[in-house]
Amino acid sequence: METNHVVKTPNGKYSFSFEEILNDFRIAIRSRIASVVGRKEVLTGKASFGIFGDGIELPQIAVAKAFLKGDFRTGYYRDQTFEMAIENVSVIQFFSQLYADIKLENEPNSGGRQMNAHFASRLLDEDGRFKNQLESKNSISDISPTAGQMSRMLGLAYASKIYRNNKKLEKYSKNFSKHGNEVVFGSIGDASTSEGVFFEAMNAAGVLQVPLVMSVWDNGYGISVPRELQTVNNSISKALAGFSSEKAHEGISIYKVEGWDYLKLCETYLEATEKSRKDHKPALIHVTELTQPQGHSTSGSHERYKSKDRLEWEKEYCCLKKFREWILDRKITTSAKLDKIEDEEKLFVEQSRKKAWNLYLDPIKEEKSIVLTLLSENLKSAQNKDKIKSLINKLENSISLNRRYIHSILFKALLILSEEETLEKNKLIKYYEEYAAKFIKVYENRLYSESSESPLEVKETKPIYSEKSEMVDGRVILQRCFDQHFTSNAKFFAIGEDVGKLGDVNLVFEGLNAKYGDLRVTDTGIRESTILGQGIGAAIRGLRPIVDIQYLDYFLYAIQTASDDLATLHYRTAGGQKAPVIIRTKGHRLEGIWHTGSPMAMLLSTLRGIYICVPRNMTQAAGMYNTLLQSDNPAVVIEVLNAYRLKEKVPENISTYTVSLGVPEIIRAGRHLTVVTYGACCKIALDAAEELESFGISVEIIDVQTLLPFDISGIIAKSIKKTNAVLFFDEDVPGGASAYMMQQTLEKNNAFHYLDCMPRTLTATENRGAFGRDGDYYCKPQIENVFEVCYKIMREREPKKYRDLFTAQKKIMGASSNEKELILNSKSIFL
Repeated sequence: METNHVVKTPNGKYSFSFEEILNDFRIAIRSRIASVVGRKEVLTGKASFGIFGDGIELPQIAVAKAFLKGDFRTGYYRDQTFEMAIENVSVIQFFSQLYADIKLENEPNSGGRQMNAHFASRLLDEDGRFKNQLESKNSISDISPTAGQMSRMLGLAYASKIYRNNKKLEKYSKNFSKHGNEVVFGSIGDASTSEGVFFEAMNAAGVLQVPLVMSVWDNGYGISVPRELQTVNNSISKALAGFSSEKAHEGISIYKVEGWDYLKLCETYLEATEKSRKDHKPALIHVTELTQPQGHSTSGSHERYKSKDRLEWEKEYCCLKKFREWILDRKITTSAKLDKIEDEEKLFVEQSRKKAWNLYLDPIKEEKSIVLTLLSENLKSAQNKDKIKSLINKLENSISLNRRYIHSILFKALLILSEEETLEKNKLIKYYEEYAAKFIKVYENRLYSESSESPLEVKETKPIYSEKSEMVDGRVILQRCFDQHFTSNAKFFAIGEDVGKLGDVNLVFEGLNAKYGDLRVTDTGIRESTILGQGIGAAIRGLRPIVDIQYLDYFLYAIQTASDDLATLHYRTAGGQKAPVIIRTKGHRLEGIWHTGSPMAMLLSTLRGIYICVPRNMTQAAGMYNTLLQSDNPAVVIEVLNAYRLKEKVPENISTYTVSLGVPEIIRAGRHLTVVTYGACCKIALDAAEELESFGISVEIIDVQTLLPFDISGIIAKSIKKTNAVLFFDEDVPGGASAYMMQQTLEKNNAFHYLDCMPRTLTATENRGAFGRDGDYYCKPQIENVFEVCYKIMREREPKKYRDLFTAQKKIMGASSNEKELILNSKSIFL
């Protein structure tokens, strides 16, 4: 027996009391029992799906020993033992999440929005403002996409580097950092290291030298696929050997340790973390020989793909079995006392499960009781009593009770009572409407910021000009705007490819790196996903980054990170976390398949939760940046790529004027027809309007300014009420953002009944934009196309006044509306 009831690690540097070791055993057993019971709850129908951390308990106990207040965990959806060990998650909360309890007091991780084992600290107060992150042990909300956590993981660690090295941040850092000492603990399953973003992030971590301790849980499989089919050299630590370096400020420290070796695990994590905290050197800890006693998840059985020998090995090398044997071998306690701990934990877990189940079910039972009362009241006067009685019986005897079922019963009752007019029915209708509204709101809210810092709370401030205002290239407007923000806001920084020394490919940041240094205006590698991840992590930790994606076409590399992580962060935590990062990119008009991007429909469908700003010029773009930098919702700003050299007047209030998001601007007044557009298409529409004016057609042109949010004030509907006709015009594909604008205007803002002719859309062609001036002309909508469509609308309304200018064509030609096809036949002059 160890003297003084203490056990030391192999290197003699760290020691643990018997009491601490037995408490570790208790937590590990508690977590394992919770996993086993959780699986049963799914298989008996009380929960929809379950994924658990069984088999990884011991290494997660070891990680928790190195984790301090102010640190961050961001990882894999199997970190339940870690969360229990740092006291971030109770067993009641664990089961409340499994049952999808919507009450934050029961399920604070996501309010029932995420499946179990997706943990998140509540980093924001009730007003949506950041709490003091140094007073808590912080977990960033987990996501299911494999390796999806890697990008933001890099950014969280990068924030420590910024806080340590930018001395001007000291007065801002009291709630976010203590001299950059915070370590970020990442975790991932071994199979998920095959994802490209894992290598991208680890490479960037080694280049940047940030305090990241990365755990790879290696149990030999990726669901059913064995490791040898996933990883070169059958080992992620061997695969990353080229990243390894023992030199200071270079590469990554790589460790390998068996997942059942308690002392070695503790030693490894404490040593690696100490080094990373002090020197900001990233570490990767490859934890091998792990098991997965219940298989991947509740959706299948691992007996289907593991051999008998492998299953026997897993029983023998289960980390809890080995831990128990080690405790007994060291004579730390007796077998009877360990049995007692296990019995106590079985009882504790079951009591916690029951409490969580009752917390979840009791409100639903109360709602069921109310509905039964309402149905019984209607039964007295109902013409079809048998059908109402059948609904009552179904609800009373339902095996599975949830709000979905109650809602459907209410709906069916209203159909049965559709021909009746009674006070009892009206009460039922009222309850149905309130019930639907309440729970729709429960699941719809918090997609965007609802705090007082929301961009929608920022009032418009017009740019101010004087006789002294210069005319400069558009890029200079942005350069001067950013320059003032760098001066006035130490938390503000910009990163991206060629942003630093060159000042970006369009020279928007020209000279700013020399003025403010590498930490404020920063070059990165070509790695869009982790560029965005650097911004996300830094924004979570109170900094104000702009991340530069060189072209909108290249945003596809980062779309998974933007969509699955950034766009959902505020929503999936039910307002518990936010990352107000600004994504700056450039798109629309240029030449070539990969430099003409305007894939707005893709962004609109994948980025709900992120505001999408589409300025027509750099003055407008600067106003949007000014708005976003004083607010707290993430956004993407898509600048017009061919407008950086166009002349604009410099506002005197260059860094303080603002654009109201969601408020379109009428950039040309008109009487006969409304054209709704944005970005580069605004100039085309304005030029076409001049041509149309000479034919007696007065066009009102509206720049929507932002696609998300879209026209929250109903300005477009008011214009259509005046003109009675509308064209939605952009350079996305047919049925893309133009169709979205139409739906928002005609359906959501109820403008359809103002029309006296069919609404039109005008878009680019379905193919990518071809190279060359002619390629651009025939693939993207031009002035001629706008003229043709607008003229056709007016001819449809007044055929006697507007004669047919295009009689040789059966349909309109060129990149245009859905009426664009030119039919060539044997009589065509081209044939």
